[in-house]
Amino acid sequence: MDKQLLRSFWQNILTYNWKLGILLILLFGIPRFIIVLEANISGNYGLVSIIFMLMWITPFILLNKKGRTYIGIRKPQNYKWLLYSFLIGSAFCSFMFVSSYLLFGDSISNSFVYISKSYTLPTGELTAINKLILFTTFSLTGMTFSPIGEEFLYRGVIHGSFVERFGEQKASLFDSLAFSVTHLAHFGIIYNLGKWDFLFFPALLWVSGMFILSQLLFRCKQMTGSIWGAVIGHAGYNFGMMYWIFYHIF
Repeated sequence: MDKQLLRSFWQNILTYNWKLGILLILLFGIPRFIIVLEANISGNYGLVSIIFMLMWITPFILLNKKGRTYIGIRKPQNYKWLLYSFLIGSAFCSFMFVSSYLLFGDSISNSFVYISKSYTLPTGELTAINKLILFTTFSLTGMTFSPIGEEFLYRGVIHGSFVERFGEQKASLFDSLAFSVTHLAHFGIIYNLGKWDFLFFPALLWVSGMFILSQLLFRCKQMTGSIWGAVIGHAGYNFGMMYWIFYHIF
């Protein structure tokens, strides 16, 4: 079956199994990690968006129609759960924000505070209308590029590569671990006041949260019968993050 899911071009070159999954984790994870760390210094996240776009198109490059259906790129079977998925993502983001704020306040050890510093905003005080415009713009971007790209890759192609060998549940642990560890580049390893630092306990909270989020997104995919459940859940999380950043940090 592993050969039948790949496009004909790849069938004599690759095998769709856990080894390909590990290769994809490294192929995307290492460059992304480096690019995000560099962007934390320069403030230029353009290359990060390109990485998300490459993740987005990976299933269409590697897999044929049968393969894309296998990983969940298909019509949802339960539309009600699309709404639930969005609410689950938003609610978990709220839990992460409240937890981080109670533990770390508005210090740099708060992942939301650190991530908010990556956003380039107009100088001067934000008016209500300008804040709404910026919130809407950042939200639409955040609900599109990374949710589709990361879910197509992690809950899609990478997850699917582990299923035949390990089963659905264990496969979700592999894609969740890869997803959570790569987010250390976004927070945990931080660049602040001209130097690098590693915040052990805040990083542990952040990575654990990303792992739990991954497991929730896997459940959303299962309940909708489609990768779009995970995408919508991820979009809900990012929407929540934009809300907390724009209306409780800025």
